[in-house]
This record gives sequence, structure tokens and C-alpha cells, in this order.
Amino acid sequence: MSMQSHLAELERRHMALEREIEKEELHPSVDELKVHELKRRKLVLKDEIAKLRHTAEKEMVH
Repeated sequence: MSMQSHLAELERRHMALEREIEKEELHPSVDELKVHELKRRKLVLKDEIAKLRHTAEKEMVH
């Protein structure tokens, strides 16, 4: 898998988690633990996306 396609997949998963968080928060009985776990997973993806973008930028400079 190329770095670009891997990055696109991570961004897709990040957006899916965002939608799932929004959906969960709209429920009358919000499961705070589930929302917390979803947000944690979303942050992990965000960090991985940032790391990949940084690596890609460094490769373009060289």
C-alpha cells in the first residue's frame, strides 16, 4: 500500500469515528465510556496521520 493510499484510509477511518461520536452524543442516554473510547481512537488516528504527513513532507524535501 502506498503512503498516499494509507493516509487516505486513515483519514477515512478518522471521519468515520467522528460521525460515530456525533451519533453517540445525540442519543438520550449517552454512553460516556463508549464516547471516550471513540475519541481516544480518533486521537490515535490523528497522531498517526500527522506523523505520516510529516514523513511525506520530509521525503519531498530530499
